[in-house]
Amino acid sequence: MSGNAASSPRPESANDAPRLLEVHDLAVRFDVGPEVVRAVDGVSFTLAAGEALAIVGESGSGKSATVLGLLGLLPTPPARVVGGTALFGGRDLLSLSPSELRRVRGRRIAMVFQDPATSLNPVLTIGTQLTEGMRTHLGASAADARARAAALLATVGLAGEHRLRAYPHELSGGQRQRVMIAMALACEPSLLIADEPTTALDVTVQAQIVDLLTRLQRTLGMGLVWITHDLALAAACADTMAVMYAGRFVEVAPVAELLRRPRHPYTLGLLQAAPRWDAPRGERLRAVPGAPPDLRCRPRGCAFAPRCGYAVDRCRAEDPPLQDVGPGHRSACWRWDEL
Repeated sequence: MSGNAASSPRPESANDAPRLLEVHDLAVRFDVGPEVVRAVDGVSFTLAAGEALAIVGESGSGKSATVLGLLGLLPTPPARVVGGTALFGGRDLLSLSPSELRRVRGRRIAMVFQDPATSLNPVLTIGTQLTEGMRTHLGASAADARARAAALLATVGLAGEHRLRAYPHELSGGQRQRVMIAMALACEPSLLIADEPTTALDVTVQAQIVDLLTRLQRTLGMGLVWITHDLALAAACADTMAVMYAGRFVEVAPVAELLRRPRHPYTLGLLQAAPRWDAPRGERLRAVPGAPPDLRCRPRGCAFAPRCGYAVDRCRAEDPPLQDVGPGHRSACWRWDEL
């Protein structure tokens, strides 16, 4: 797994499995009147079959825009993909026609969205929504699709024929999210993308959903991309973590290595801002000072320099590349070895 920058060869994936997805220099822009927002600015990574990648960062860093751009789900206008390639199964997702991309989405790549209440159709039963993908992509008969839908609901902890007859408003938030997971798994995709799937849920249900997705991913051997701002969630479910800031990856490493030895000040700031169960009583969290930059006019040099306590003149003048700082570990910081 690797991040943006072409200054050095990307390392091999964290395991020896074949590469499932290879993204190179993805760029997404949002047209806001006469101005252009560089929401995703040259992001690159690879994902192996069976590997789990977590993309973390503050709201507005470009996490969701990255995966929505890959799947052709950006709101157009104002958003548009302006560069890059995304090889999946030997085909570039970014060059596919809308009809070709629809055949890939749902069948080989599936997505679990943040809010199931707005992702499910309120006027259709759960059974109708679950069977639609199987009938469209797999050519399943109505009876076969319904039988598989019931089995999928049982797999995600919602056993019972009556669930197929229910409407979304009759289910709790956690149950609706389980339905979304069942829909994502209906056509046995090789890649699953989960975009903040636990944000609207209480802590207990969050843990259940994370455990369910992680268990299913490992059982089915899918590639999994988590989009989250929750470092604890990323630590629990991912093999590799990519920290995103101002539209770019600023640090990429195996999860244990990144948590133990962060090599970018922004990563360090996120870790210091996260609550710890073993912290001394009364210790205050250390917020990352300042605010993310306006991506309509990216600052010269390192985008994090105005908020960084390690910044020197070089940081404000030269934009650091994402460079190797250890085995499988990359950082976009001029002073990474001083952290």
